[in-house]
Amino acid sequence: MLMNLTDIFHSENRTITTEAVFETDTVKQGAEEYKVKKASPVVLTLKNIGKDAVLVHANADVVLSLTCDRCLKEVEYPFELDFEVRVYSPEYQKDAATEKEDEETDETDFLDGYYLKVDDLIYSEILLNWPMKILCREDCKGICRICGKDLNTGTCGCDTFVPSPGLAGIKEIFNANKEV
Repeated sequence: MLMNLTDIFHSENRTITTEAVFETDTVKQGAEEYKVKKASPVVLTLKNIGKDAVLVHANADVVLSLTCDRCLKEVEYPFELDFEVRVYSPEYQKDAATEKEDEETDETDFLDGYYLKVDDLIYSEILLNWPMKILCREDCKGICRICGKDLNTGTCGCDTFVPSPGLAGIKEIFNANKEV
């Protein structure tokens, strides 16, 4: 969704609160695509913070259908987003005092002329908040390495004994000296 920010850019100290719809159906992370299950309206507070500069405060709840890293089951993962980002109009002139501060903080990748790309803004925030490990539950046991059975539903009976790599040489000596 595109939101016109022309009035905000040119009105000093003006603040507007509005809602927008997150219209993206899938989120791509790496080689995988994940389906958006639920998305609340995005509440945006737009505040003019100087000539041709706007502070965007966004609040949204998005639920994605992700895959558990251990057992590969579908997991509904909620992203509770509450963040701020500065955006600048195409005519924004940086002065020496603000150039260093702006260089270290926010970018204007979410603007197309005077239009804020709300979907891109929320999409990038989801990627920034992506979890390191996705689990269906804290004590997920995963799947058997041999037969692929979900170990959360019970044991499979496969021999999962893994000998110590340091003792592998001794095992070879016993196997070589076996009499048949």
